[in-house]
Amino acid sequence: MLTPLVLAATLTLDPRAAERFANLALACAHKEYPNKIAHVLNSDKDVAPPRALTPAFYGCYDWHSSVHGHWLLARLARLSPDAPFAANARAALAESITPANIAQEVAYLNRPGQASFERPYGLAWLLQLTGELRETNDPLYATIKPLEGAAVERLKTWLPKLSYAVRSGEHSQTAFALGLMLDSTADNDFASLIRTRARAFYGNDRNCPLAYEPSGEDFLSPCLAEADLMRRVLPPGEYAKWLTRFMPKMTLMPAIVTDPSDPKLAHLDGLNLSRAWMLEGIASGLPKNDPRVASLLAASKAHADAGLKSVTGEHYEGGHWLGSFATYLVTKRGIR
Repeated sequence: MLTPLVLAATLTLDPRAAERFANLALACAHKEYPNKIAHVLNSDKDVAPPRALTPAFYGCYDWHSSVHGHWLLARLARLSPDAPFAANARAALAESITPANIAQEVAYLNRPGQASFERPYGLAWLLQLTGELRETNDPLYATIKPLEGAAVERLKTWLPKLSYAVRSGEHSQTAFALGLMLDSTADNDFASLIRTRARAFYGNDRNCPLAYEPSGEDFLSPCLAEADLMRRVLPPGEYAKWLTRFMPKMTLMPAIVTDPSDPKLAHLDGLNLSRAWMLEGIASGLPKNDPRVASLLAASKAHADAGLKSVTGEHYEGGHWLGSFATYLVTKRGIR
């Protein structure tokens, strides 16, 4: 059984579990195949292997998983700088984040037909990666900054045109992505835009149908992700009233995964992890004396226990991405 990471006030991690998560990312950061690419062909010359198309982030099965696998390495190297895996983590980051590789990533992002590439999920994780490097004062931040800028400009163009929130339980969901972006961006105008659009999308929502969740292939909760976003946007008193209207009932049980080797069914392992951090995030946004806090934290623990048991690396279908979700949860990245 996986030993969960224990987060103390000083962000001290269980070294065995931290190494296990880091090794999952190290094993796939530069593993090109199998690979699932979302690639538009404009002509024959666009036919190329993943390492040529996106040379910084070609491993871990798909672009967004590669990006948040690199985030995992940056996050754990930051919190455990003297751990045995830290040197390998920093070396893997340096191998990927080079001027030439990032220049190609920017060119790929800006090529014709790529307007919706990894929008919003992958771009949100990219901002998490760049934010981690920036906050650590890592020299690699200067190298990756042009890609961060290109992503932010892409999102600044898209958000004002988005008429409606996307309320799915997978990559297209807007609430989860906006929360990650808001936590990581250093662009004040972009942060203001996110808050404005969040209020427009979700400010008047009522009675989220939590009983309908989850769908069979969800790794994000539409209801909880929205509530977790809005605690970042609204002050505690206003948030408490909004949450009462939005989610009057909060009964949730951990999702059951019948086949962790199936890449879609394994999404539910990620759902348990993301629900756990979202429930904790929702609790953190409420006044400390709010009676809902205790039940939210109890539900968070139940989901965390179920989710962390699944992060084994036994099946590549989950091993290439679940370590990132586990790391986000246990290091409390989204909790301020």
